[in-house]
Amino acid sequence: MKIFNNILLIITCLLIASCSGTRHLPYGEKLYVGAKIKLKSEEKIDKSLIKSTAEDALRPQPNKSYLGMRPKLMLYNAAGENPKSKFKQWMKKKGEAPVLMSAIKPGVTATIIDAKLFNHGIFKSSTESEILEKKRTGKVVYTSHVHQPFIVNEMIYDIYDDSLSSLILAKKDKSIIKPGEDYMLDRLKNERIRIDAFLKNKGYFYFSPDYLLFKVDTSNLNHSVSFKLTLKDSIPSNALRVYRINNVVVNQNYSLNERGSRNSSDSISYKNIVFLGSEARMHVKPSVISQSIYLRKGEVFSHLNHTKTLNRLMSMGNFKLVQVNFLENEDSVAGLLDVTVLMTPLSKYTFSAEMDVVSKSNNYTGPRLNLSILDRNTFKGGELLNFNLAGTYEAQLGGKDKNLYSYSFTPQLELTFPRFLVPFNLRKSNSIYIPKTSALLSYNYLKKVNYFDIRTFMFVFGYRWKENIKKEHKLNPIDVSYSSIRNKSTEFTELLESNPFLKKSYEEQFIAGGSYSYTYSEQMIPGKKVQLFIQLKSEVAGNALSLASLIGGHSISSENPAKVAGSVYSQFAKLSLDSRIYYNLRSGNKLAMRVFAGVGKPYGNSSVLPYTRQFFSGGPNSIRAFQINSVGPGNYFQDTNTQGFLQMGGDVKLEMNAEYRFNIISYFKGALFVDAGNVWLLKSNSTTAGTPFDFSGFTDQIAVGAGLGLRVDISFFVLRFDLALPMRKPWFEENHRWVTNEIDFSSSIWRKDNLVLNVAIGYPF
Repeated sequence: MKIFNNILLIITCLLIASCSGTRHLPYGEKLYVGAKIKLKSEEKIDKSLIKSTAEDALRPQPNKSYLGMRPKLMLYNAAGENPKSKFKQWMKKKGEAPVLMSAIKPGVTATIIDAKLFNHGIFKSSTESEILEKKRTGKVVYTSHVHQPFIVNEMIYDIYDDSLSSLILAKKDKSIIKPGEDYMLDRLKNERIRIDAFLKNKGYFYFSPDYLLFKVDTSNLNHSVSFKLTLKDSIPSNALRVYRINNVVVNQNYSLNERGSRNSSDSISYKNIVFLGSEARMHVKPSVISQSIYLRKGEVFSHLNHTKTLNRLMSMGNFKLVQVNFLENEDSVAGLLDVTVLMTPLSKYTFSAEMDVVSKSNNYTGPRLNLSILDRNTFKGGELLNFNLAGTYEAQLGGKDKNLYSYSFTPQLELTFPRFLVPFNLRKSNSIYIPKTSALLSYNYLKKVNYFDIRTFMFVFGYRWKENIKKEHKLNPIDVSYSSIRNKSTEFTELLESNPFLKKSYEEQFIAGGSYSYTYSEQMIPGKKVQLFIQLKSEVAGNALSLASLIGGHSISSENPAKVAGSVYSQFAKLSLDSRIYYNLRSGNKLAMRVFAGVGKPYGNSSVLPYTRQFFSGGPNSIRAFQINSVGPGNYFQDTNTQGFLQMGGDVKLEMNAEYRFNIISYFKGALFVDAGNVWLLKSNSTTAGTPFDFSGFTDQIAVGAGLGLRVDISFFVLRFDLALPMRKPWFEENHRWVTNEIDFSSSIWRKDNLVLNVAIGYPF
């Protein structure tokens, strides 16, 4: 083992030397390896903030380096000066040319540093530079002499237009510029944008942020600055005028080849909106389109209403392009805007086919085919009717059951309406996102050869709406599914008989209930350093059926469960929370952390959660060091070699994941991760499958795994390879559950029993 480690060390050193990128430099040149910022001040300053501001000015960036190696520079050098082959041309393109010391201009960079500091309230900085060179490399040290940033003393409003002045003063409490805070040029720019956006929602169609002017008065005595907000002297008269909406015209058959709206002798007027063309040629009924148009005749122009109109019409899914054009009406009183909504329809039918290969950590591998036909505007109300047919075939390539296979097919029909379908009138939503109602009907047939056939019918009716870009709700008041198992093999029956808990989970059950989920996500906000994601899900089932049974005089108990149409129905409540936080680092790398907690409680007519509603742990999107669904419950050991796919789930789940994601080269990303968690039962069962959940001792039953990953990230598609090994096994005896001392990469037996390769699509969280 010692010899193996020495050889590995020597190879690593050679790799670092060969990949440093300094062997192929032109004669007399040195490789630029970066710069350092030093701060000097006679005052007490926030060094971290000022230093990060100065570092933003450093140009150019040195070649990217990993552990002393520069792989992109290595690619560039390996391709040669004039590569002939396509492969070497690709290497040249994906590589990085060496950043040479001769290209560095320290004097220019020092000036830019002072300008950056000036924009952050350090008006009298002075930066000098020093070049430090070694045999083949060089770097620059910049020393900035700085003082405390100037702070905002006061903000005075001096707007000569009375109407604008009253509006701006009414919202001055929303100002981004606040007394006592550091001066920042970006805050001045953002304040102008804020005021402009507010005025545009009050009818000032032609106003611009450039018409606002900040006059600055500084005081060296107390390092403060005062602002006076005024209007520029030369502003066009229309920028100070409030505009109202005049005529609104909609063209649903607009072609990109047309320069404007098409004139038509046929038109329909609906709620003061003119729809061009005959009703027979209109793609979507005027009554439906009008619900998404917030620009109405006689109302004051609002940029927010303009945005709502565009977003809601586009999110209907029936149009490839929507434009809203404004034209000042010259034939009427000044201050009127004519609105033309131009809509280019999508094709009525779209067919898509997808085929891929699925590989699971339980050794099941096989192809998957998905066919889909989309019918747009099915009933001329903007509806989307989607017929989907999916089929899979999986075979186990290793383990005890390597000759077993399974296949399934799932036809599914979903109808989506671009509005709420309710039996009463709802107040019009002010969200820029269109609410949707959907009805889904599906059938799934799954054949597990040598085990069973399972048929599942499902019907879901629900609503989906977004408050804003961060908040989304899903409410399914009707969520019904019925599963039946047939053609049970002797082996499968014996497995169930040996595990009454698992047998109860697999009974024919009828699930009738509803669900609700709330999602808060900041991942769509660009440039945010810390992004949060929170998803809360809840589900209840069987309560209405139990109430009906009680009214009918029937008692409810899990020992003598009630039935619907000859089938036992499930009764339970389930709640889960998925919270994540993403730290976007300056280097472009990311630290992602996740905590998942969930609990499900069977009651009344049920003693066990149905198998499809139980919590599981382990696998590509869970604890990656363990086979799929193989962790827990509690300290129970699930032998996947003997149980096959019949893993037990739990009523309680707690899982934590941390992952550091970093760039390697081009589309290739890397990751280092740690996963921990388990599932538990709420109460003991006859199989003694793990101790039930206990707040005082559950931490001792946490499984832990770690590993590294490689991802091919092509923005719209991510192929993920994660190699993980267990660090802690909760089914071992107490005080022996940490297994880090057993790690032995040189042992083939250890590698076979412990290393788990997960191949998956998309990021784990």
